[in-house]
Amino acid sequence: MIEAIQNHRSIRKYKHDKIPPDIIEEILRAGSRASTTGNMQVYSIIVTTDHGLKEKLWEAHFKQDMVRAAPVHITFCADFNRFNNWCHLRNAEPGFNNFLSFFTAAIDALLASQNVCLEAESRGLGICYLGTATYNADKIIEILELPHGVVPVAAIVMGYPDEQPELTDRLPMDSVIHYEKYREFTRKRINAIYHEKENSSQTLELLKLNDADSLARIFTDKRYTKKDNEFFSEKFLEVIRKQGFLD
Repeated sequence: MIEAIQNHRSIRKYKHDKIPPDIIEEILRAGSRASTTGNMQVYSIIVTTDHGLKEKLWEAHFKQDMVRAAPVHITFCADFNRFNNWCHLRNAEPGFNNFLSFFTAAIDALLASQNVCLEAESRGLGICYLGTATYNADKIIEILELPHGVVPVAAIVMGYPDEQPELTDRLPMDSVIHYEKYREFTRKRINAIYHEKENSSQTLELLKLNDADSLARIFTDKRYTKKDNEFFSEKFLEVIRKQGFLD
């Protein structure tokens, strides 16, 4: 498992081989053993292998080809629907129609998703995280017929790798780990933390391709613009509201 963690890489090309059902079951079982708030398990995991549904999910995920190529697509949802129904059946009045409850369920779902990814990689499978699950949550809700109280918060594709990309770089440990209290980032420290990333051959090629003067500008002006962030934030908030978490 440690080796799988240290060698994680996003896989975007997959072989056509199907994953045996018993392997999928064991991977999902690992997800179900993740930590969960109050042992409520307020999440759902939706495994999609049907070609027609995957085609629709491909559209929702901005037509990323790996959604078509991978044999398995998994959506992780914040889900208070099941828990609320159980409460009603036991004459208990649930009070989970609020943002805190959504956030709690989202944390549960993400913890489960990481367990799934780690177990899959430890078995020689490849995965790739799809951040677009929240960008087009409304479309995914329609495709997967998610009821009131259920919101997609993450998705992955999974299958046998048909590529072996280089490991992506990571910032120095000092940039993300704080001992005892938060340590503010000085200008000198920021420059030191990002020096290697900004001067890598990959970054220099990226700057050339994007005609940009800094890697930071690629993130702010190309990949995650203020306009897009605000648009998709409002869109996702509306989804959360419609699904019953901001009543």
